[in-house]
Amino acid sequence: MKSARHQAIIHLIETYPIDRQEELLAHLKAEGYDVTQATVSRDIRELRLVKTSTGDGGYRYMSAAESGKITHSPNRFETIFRESVIKVDSAGHMVLVKCFSGMANAACEVFDSKHWNDVVGTLSGDDTFFILMRTEQAAQDICRELGRFVPHR
Repeated sequence: MKSARHQAIIHLIETYPIDRQEELLAHLKAEGYDVTQATVSRDIRELRLVKTSTGDGGYRYMSAAESGKITHSPNRFETIFRESVIKVDSAGHMVLVKCFSGMANAACEVFDSKHWNDVVGTLSGDDTFFILMRTEQAAQDICRELGRFVPHR
């Protein structure tokens, strides 16, 4: 139950610009979770969620980075992806992200800093990084999702 609730919280904060515990509590209740303010507060601590600036004067909860990495704003992810990535394609369980020379590590790092469903791992080179997905469908789905951030060149 706790694990499912934690996954729901991550999904909610990635979907909605939630900036208050009360708002997160309301979203969780709408999703069918019977939780209290104390539970939400504890979940926020356990998930290491932080409030970050949205760039428009507002704030929102985001996941703190794992393994000592810095949490990045959504704008940073979009900026680096738009400026670094040339194309995204998939074959089977693998997703190829082709970047400008020297940019794959930066694009892969901001990719890794976000929570993605069904990602097994990533491997980065100089101008390409690969994403290993659990299923072919998940690879196709993330390919479409990442394609939104790739300018048509």
